[in-house]
Amino acid sequence: VQLQASGGGLASAGDSLRLSCTASGDSSKWNNLGWFRRAPGSQQFYQSKFVASINWGSGDTIYADAVKGRATISRDNAANTVHLRMSNLKPEDTAVYYCVASSRSHLISTIYDPDTWGQGTLVTVSS
Repeated sequence: VQLQASGGGLASAGDSLRLSCTASGDSSKWNNLGWFRRAPGSQQFYQSKFVASINWGSGDTIYADAVKGRATISRDNAANTVHLRMSNLKPEDTAVYYCVASSRSHLISTIYDPDTWGQGTLVTVSS
């Protein structure tokens, strides 16, 4: 499975942005897709923070408390793409965002769930 993320960049507090992640390869290995993030200075794998995930088949979703109410994860099955829209951005949302995929049946919520991590995309939110 290959994951190609896009949509990062500079934003101001209160803005919205949308990250996208397109998956390719063996589709049986992305039962669930999601996003993690690592804040500046926290680039170790174990420092990754869960953001949101979605089940590819059912569309069920879960969110981290830090983004609940401000984030919406969705999927476009035809395009093999998952989107993460975040609104009311805060400076603490500044991070490298990583798209992940899991072949497991349950929604992604921990760093041990994904089988595949994509390259990160940087989101910087200024106050």
